[in-house]
Amino acid sequence: MSLFALIAALSLEQFFPLATRARLSAWLQSYLHFFHSHFNAGEHVHGKIAWFLAVLPLLVIVSLAHWLLSEILPFLAWAFDVAILYLIIGFHQFSDHYLAIQRALREEKLDEAERLLSVWRGVHTRGINAEEIARLSIEQALLVSQHRVFGVVVWFVLFSALGLAGSAGALLYRLALHLRAGWREQDDPFSDFSQQACAVLEWLPTRMSAITFAIVGNFEDTLYCWRSQAHNWPDAEEGVLLSSAAGSLGVRLGMDITQGKQRVQRPELGLGDDADPEAMQSATGLVWRSVVVWLIALLMLSLANLLG
Repeated sequence: MSLFALIAALSLEQFFPLATRARLSAWLQSYLHFFHSHFNAGEHVHGKIAWFLAVLPLLVIVSLAHWLLSEILPFLAWAFDVAILYLIIGFHQFSDHYLAIQRALREEKLDEAERLLSVWRGVHTRGINAEEIARLSIEQALLVSQHRVFGVVVWFVLFSALGLAGSAGALLYRLALHLRAGWREQDDPFSDFSQQACAVLEWLPTRMSAITFAIVGNFEDTLYCWRSQAHNWPDAEEGVLLSSAAGSLGVRLGMDITQGKQRVQRPELGLGDDADPEAMQSATGLVWRSVVVWLIALLMLSLANLLG
């Protein structure tokens, strides 16, 4: 059932993208900000309490709704999971911006590509060249696809396999990401637990994505970059994801960039060619091939379960 729920949600999101997603995100940010503003006394324990108070009520509500609907009719619980996934999952979160930037680069509209990239990343860039735009776009697309698709799928399937509401697992993962993003701007012990909890939830999905990149891309280079370069990246989980993807694609990511008015130093990831629109197209193919591999794996597991 989890396989068909994922297929249904992905299909709905592709053909009927949610127009009110920005409003939902704004509401969620306000909800999470409430706990930050009312519980932040600058201590680690307060951050832990606020995290659980923000997350647990929503998980309980979703789990109870799933259980009640399954008692009435299993199909209703399945439809509920599809609805939650539809709200959470999002290929359009990377494809729309990404394709627009790629098109602008192909048409040599550098200013337009730079503007689109700044809007997408939420960080102003100025005076960067086409290679840097392509490189940053690939990195952003990989991170968004991980956070909006691969990580959601892993925790949805894991909760479903444990006999829990898969939608609760997907929601847990997304809430953890929102909390990390919303609270890490405050450089104090209060935000530490949100970073730690997110790192725990990211560990498995990131490594499953890296293994999949090795399967669908350059196997040896993926493993080499993963082993030798991931630890150099400031964020450990991002380092695993980006280094393995760079090795799989045969493209160089990371490296120094201009951000705002400063030159930001970053380690080099990957091997091979500089990023360009063709590399961006290859990255799109890498993401879609990985999704197909995951769906096939779920199909085989479902068939094995039925036959067993």
